[in-house]
This record gives sequence, C-alpha cells and structure tokens, in this order.
Amino acid sequence: MRIDGGVALVTGASRGIGAATASLLARSGAKVCVNYATNEEAARSVVAGIEAEGGTALAVRADVTDRDAVERMVATAERELGPIDILVANAGMRVHLAPFLGYPWEELEAKLVGEVKAAFFAAQAVAPSMAARGGGAIVVVSSTLSRRPGEGFVAHSAAKAALDGFVRALALELGPRGIRVNTVAPGLTLTDATAFLPEPAKAAAAQATSLRRNAAPEDVAGAILALVSDASRHVTGVWLPVDGGVTMP
Repeated sequence: MRIDGGVALVTGASRGIGAATASLLARSGAKVCVNYATNEEAARSVVAGIEAEGGTALAVRADVTDRDAVERMVATAERELGPIDILVANAGMRVHLAPFLGYPWEELEAKLVGEVKAAFFAAQAVAPSMAARGGGAIVVVSSTLSRRPGEGFVAHSAAKAALDGFVRALALELGPRGIRVNTVAPGLTLTDATAFLPEPAKAAAAQATSLRRNAAPEDVAGAILALVSDASRHVTGVWLPVDGGVTMP
C-alpha cells in the first residue's frame, strides 16, 4: 500500500491518531502537511520524526473551522509540497460530556457545527484541484459512537453522525470526478484525548472487543492508509469501524 509521490494533508496531526497517520503516510511515500491548531512544538516533533526517517513534511498552523485559515493552509502546502492528493480530516472539537437531561444546547451546537465545518472547509479547499487532476482520496475520521452511542456522549454522537452523512453525500457527488471519500470510525483508542478515562472503563471496553484490546493510534492510521491507497481504488462511501469487532453485524 505505497503512496509514493503523493501529497497528504492531515488535520489535527500534532498528536494521537493524526500524528500516527501523518507518520505512516510519510513512511509509505507521501509528503505530508501536518496541521495543528495550537501545539506547534508537538507538530514540529511529528515533522522531525518524519524527516529523521527520510520523509518530507511541513507543519502548518490553521484553525480548521475558519475557512480563510484552511484556504491559506492549503495554499502553503501546495506551494511547498505540491498539489494535495490525500486529505485526512481528523481534527476534532472539544466535547462536553454530560447526560442529555440538562445538557446545554450551546455545547451541542458548538460540537456539531465545529466538526462539520472542519471537514467541510478542508474538503472544499482540496477537491477542486483533485477534480482537475482526475482524482484523489478523502478520509474523514468519525467514531463508532455515531452508531453505537454511549451515555453522556449526545453531542459527540450527533456530530459524528452528521459527518457520516456528509461523507456519503461527498462520495456520491465527487465520485464522477475520480475522488473517493470514505469514513474511518475508531472505537476507544488509547491517546492523550482518552487518558481521562478510568482504567476500569478502558479494561471493560477492551473486554467488549473480539480482539480483547483497545486500539492504538497506529491501528487507525493503518485503516486510513488502506483507504487512501490504490489498494482501495474502487472503494468509496464506506463507513469502516476500527474497533476490534464491537460493531460487527
């Protein structure tokens, strides 16, 4: 599953799944734009790791909920690395966890709008160039909570479900232009974003999987690589869970 010569933009790539994805895509032959919002040091560390392995990468700061910032980021990436062939829309918004009864509408609205904006602006910025060159690959990182919700995750579940619908619509519209659009939906993945969960909860989640373990960021990155590579050249509009079998039919 080599992607030699490709140029990839990974949003939210300074840590966790985004960082693992940027590193794997670079090891697989792509030049990578590592997007970050605030943590420049972490993003530059990801770039340094890629360069230490002989790869090419560039860290670019941008708030992916700001259309102008996204367009500037894409212009910088294309100027420094070349036209973008691969977009991984991974950046996620902060989520307020609480039961629905009494849940603040403003928190749900911010999560829902923020998540969709982040994917919408990034996809709209790269798709015209992809279409003009005859193709490309977009992967949006969702969550299995979009289909299998958990208590307290009403905003997260709703926002990720909106992304799932967005991906299907893009797959339909952009397919005739040679652009494939797919969703990767991680289950519980051991990153700093899930570090707040108590160990018993993590252990219970692992026990619920067929593989009896929680995902590492690299597990999700591998699924993303599979979808953006030519090995999946006839795959579009899919929702691919990376959860150790929890959501199997």
